[in-house]
Amino acid sequence: MKQPITCGLTALLLALPCLPMNAAAPVPPECIEALLPPHVGAAVLAVDNGEVVFEHCWGVRRLGSEEPVTPTTTFRMASISKQVTATAVLTLVDRGALALDDPLAKFFADAPAYWNEITLHHLLTHTSGLPGYEGLVPQGTTLQISDYNVLAMLLETDEPKFSPGSEWEYSNSAYVMLALVVEQVAKTPYHEYLRAEVLQPLGMTGSINFLRGVNAPPERAFGHAMKRGGVWEVADQSVTSATRGDGSVYSSLRDLRLWSETLGNGKGVLSDTTAAAMASPQFKTTRDTATNDGTSHYGYGLFIDAHRGQRRLWHSGSTRGFSLMLHRFPERKATVVILLNASPRGEEMKAEYTDAVVDRLLFGEE
Repeated sequence: MKQPITCGLTALLLALPCLPMNAAAPVPPECIEALLPPHVGAAVLAVDNGEVVFEHCWGVRRLGSEEPVTPTTTFRMASISKQVTATAVLTLVDRGALALDDPLAKFFADAPAYWNEITLHHLLTHTSGLPGYEGLVPQGTTLQISDYNVLAMLLETDEPKFSPGSEWEYSNSAYVMLALVVEQVAKTPYHEYLRAEVLQPLGMTGSINFLRGVNAPPERAFGHAMKRGGVWEVADQSVTSATRGDGSVYSSLRDLRLWSETLGNGKGVLSDTTAAAMASPQFKTTRDTATNDGTSHYGYGLFIDAHRGQRRLWHSGSTRGFSLMLHRFPERKATVVILLNASPRGEEMKAEYTDAVVDRLLFGEE
């Protein structure tokens, strides 16, 4: 049986050199840390063939504190939250309360005419043509905007950026609207629906959709940014950090392992047919890179491509103070999770970092 490397690893193993290893051999944590960008705190998990082969945490939850990052520390998931939002929508599809071809206009009075052409399928696959709400926020805004602020701004738009279903363009607006649809149809606050119908049934009791003043992430990691001179500062929230469907889930290594093990394998909250559709290519994306060999598609809340000849389901997350990645190789029953409470260069978690970690932990590559 493959033995996990856990937080609190012995000093002896920490001292091992980074010698070439195969995928079954333990990997010293410092070898993985060397592949990551600078951080205040980090957590990395690898599961292969259903077994934990690496789990290690570094640093602290907040600058100036002595609270260490652990496998149950919750990080802001940013856009990794989109697969949770998609799952919430699809639970209602399974129950017959929603249909993927329902038009967006069905759910909102006084909707612009073009919303009649936008379906839930378009929203889920980033093919809706909805304008990005980030560009609609009034200049000088300092207070956080809510989903309902986004709705009000989008209701004032007259036309899509492109004909719905004709192009792929990543859209936070689409996932904000999906959360509002769930809330309206379920007649339950969105964060409560997620807790009761998605997260708790999967055993993810430490995960929440964060709503300031309403709930609080357990063992919360705070975000950080690097100032000039390499100095870290707490940088945890932005004007757009309060919208829910596009990025407000907080979760941990332990809960994300449960997510990966249950979603789509018959033990989750979706029917087999719906789970398969979620993880199937729905539209080709513009995110092709050398690492996925021009095969990048989007399902529902998931990027889908191939890495080293194996089907991969993945999503990154990048927001003020956090950089994250979740990769799944379903046929291999493998998962790699990378969570950083830092955005050192104000950039997304790039493939050059994450693929190197995946290759080291799952494929035994230097």
